Amino acid sequence: MSSTCPQPLLPPADSESPRAAAPAILPRPQAFAGVFSMLAEHMAELDRHLHGQLEAFEPEIRSMAGYCIDTSGKRIRPALVFLSGWRGQGAVAPELVRVAAVVELVHLATLVHDDIMDEADIRRNRRTAAREYGANAAVLLGDALFAHALHLATQFPTTEVCAAVSESTRRVCAGEIVQTLRRGSAAVTRADYLRVVELKTAELFRVSCLLGARLSGREPDFVDAASRFGRRLGIAYQIFDDLVDFYGEEQRIGKTLGTDFASGKVTLPLLLLLERLPATEAAALAAEITGERPPQAELRLRQMEELHVFVEVAAAVQGEVAAACDALRPWQELAPTPLLLGLGDTLRGQVAGLRRSAR
Repeated sequence: MSSTCPQPLLPPADSESPRAAAPAILPRPQAFAGVFSMLAEHMAELDRHLHGQLEAFEPEIRSMAGYCIDTSGKRIRPALVFLSGWRGQGAVAPELVRVAAVVELVHLATLVHDDIMDEADIRRNRRTAAREYGANAAVLLGDALFAHALHLATQFPTTEVCAAVSESTRRVCAGEIVQTLRRGSAAVTRADYLRVVELKTAELFRVSCLLGARLSGREPDFVDAASRFGRRLGIAYQIFDDLVDFYGEEQRIGKTLGTDFASGKVTLPLLLLLERLPATEAAALAAEITGERPPQAELRLRQMEELHVFVEVAAAVQGEVAAACDALRPWQELAPTPLLLGLGDTLRGQVAGLRRSAR
């Protein structure tokens, strides 16, 4: 694993960043499933546990909650719990399954609410909960998932789990609120963007790693290192996801793409494009973000390629992955470390394999 210093997440607007040619044809990305292959038994236990929780919901809600559970996708956050708490092959620790279910339910709740605000139609190649049940019911379903996650967090013998999860849930919701308030504003700064990413995505990655390491009995210094790894990996993952919204292929990704720009959400690719466009074009793009003009997605994607936005955003992802891996360098001998580093390598592969969609 490279030990080089990570690149800054967002270099200053006047920095001399290299302008390499934008990638044309790139290899298919390595699937996260490859890293999770050793977690098959863990994920099966998690699936059984999550479906077992459906009985706790009122009869009218059970099928709705089950629909969300079955549309949950890669389950990266539970994987972070299991990998951070890894002590070798063997029986699956029930406390890790339980806390993985907690973080997954929190994540599912955020997805339900996200899809409502983004007016998204598809999630994991299925209709979103908002499209399946209506936006009003979906809002309340997300609330119910949040509430049940916190209820499960109270079932641990220590209050530490509930305290950590409730604090993280508050921060995730704060990130969503801040991002919602800034929709339709072209005045978003790099610091604004990073703050939302840290709250909305990195926080749940962080607490997943923290609780996995903590519940497996690791020493406090490693728990802290795992927490820092999760935070930086979460930042990297969200930047990658923002890149996918422009460059991904909807069929392969399995969700509605292009919703960020269409809903006036300024992510890193748009932020860099605003900085690099001539004043007249930047003003036109700002008008598209604020809703004064219809968004010209194809035009903006061509401009991103011409101005090498992909290259710089990809470099930001790689820099955050490097920073995440650096947090674990002193702990190379522990069982979780190579597995977590492998997850970082997988995200690097995803970035390298991303190609322009033919939308």
